[in-house]
Amino acid sequence: MIRLSLEKGRPRRYWVRNRDRWGASSVFDYLIVGAGFAGSIVAERLARVSNKNVMIVDRRSHVGGNAYDHYNEDGILVHKYGPHIFHTNSRQVFEYLSHFTEWRPYEHHVLASVDGQLLPIPINLDTLNRLYGLNLNTSEADTFLKGLAEKCDSIRTSEDVVVNRVGRELYEKFFRNYTRKQWGLDPSELDAAVTSRVPIRTNRDDRYFTDTYQAMPLHGYTRMFENILDHPNIKVLLNASYREIRKAIPHKHLIYTGPIDEFFDFRFGELPYRSLEFKHYTINKPVFQREAVINYPNEHLYTRVTEFKYLTGQEHVKTSIVYEYPKANGDPYYPVPRRENTEMYKQYKVLADSTPGVHFIGRLATYQYYNMDQVAAQALTAFSKLQGERVSEGGKSPATLCQSVADNTDQSRPSASIANEQQPAA
Repeated sequence: MIRLSLEKGRPRRYWVRNRDRWGASSVFDYLIVGAGFAGSIVAERLARVSNKNVMIVDRRSHVGGNAYDHYNEDGILVHKYGPHIFHTNSRQVFEYLSHFTEWRPYEHHVLASVDGQLLPIPINLDTLNRLYGLNLNTSEADTFLKGLAEKCDSIRTSEDVVVNRVGRELYEKFFRNYTRKQWGLDPSELDAAVTSRVPIRTNRDDRYFTDTYQAMPLHGYTRMFENILDHPNIKVLLNASYREIRKAIPHKHLIYTGPIDEFFDFRFGELPYRSLEFKHYTINKPVFQREAVINYPNEHLYTRVTEFKYLTGQEHVKTSIVYEYPKANGDPYYPVPRRENTEMYKQYKVLADSTPGVHFIGRLATYQYYNMDQVAAQALTAFSKLQGERVSEGGKSPATLCQSVADNTDQSRPSASIANEQQPAA
């Protein structure tokens, strides 16, 4: 343990992994801010492949970022910051993470509470038949949806996207209120990208995701992150903000995965985010609800309820659930997708690109809502670029282990699309 002082003079205790190899005069090759997917993966690659000495710091008391999971007081494995379901089309990303975890095959299913029924979401053939009391086949469902659609001459907002595809009635039942709760804005005020890739199916496929690889870390995300960071060249410092320790830890290069506006002291203003409040409960029975997640696109203040045992496969006489309440202030989860916010971020990016010795990666540092696999791919690609920079300086061939990984993840998925592990859209 070491002790550093806060601005108010109160000591804070920090936990340091592998501190025995860290001398007072050490100069780290890299200081990495943030121990989530982006920071942890780059740290592992730099330590293992490039033999660099790395210090990774996080202001929270744990590694894993928002994917952190733990056993609650009843012994049930829960996701502290809401459900994280791993899915990817990238073989390279899946194989990379497989070095640090075994997997439990898992296909995610979600129901929506609409008109007193629990209906499959994304909307599919069964959703339509049960909602309208019909018996359509796939071809008839396609014709039915075309009859509901209200064509828009110009697609500018999230409302335009959905109404253009499925009409106003389904938009009102499934999308509008959920989106208003999630973003604090009406869909007519949000960029079209929020719902531009919302899947609508005319078959009975009720999987939430259709990626090639869908699985959960067998022993949880936290164990996976601990394995990623388990290298003698990596030191982990927790309960420490970058501003508190940046001058206390000598380093040659900085990799920053935190909020980009905070790094630059909010020079152009504060980038808006939506946050979440999580209310966890343990229920004294084995099963609470019919599926892992039930969405509530209605008058309830919460957006969804998750039951974790579906995700983890754990057997227990009790079960644990979490209610999610969107809010304006708190930890930054979802960048608010409006044009003026994108323009502000571009100003920060110009600053970032002109800041020598600092690399900005990850969701917060690039003001994008990426899925976990996309962040992993971005981190692996960033490592390859770092290798390339050293090659330019030293004239040696770069390590190619992680090259082109990002090409195999669907980077075209919009930030804040419906198809991600935390469902920020309707």
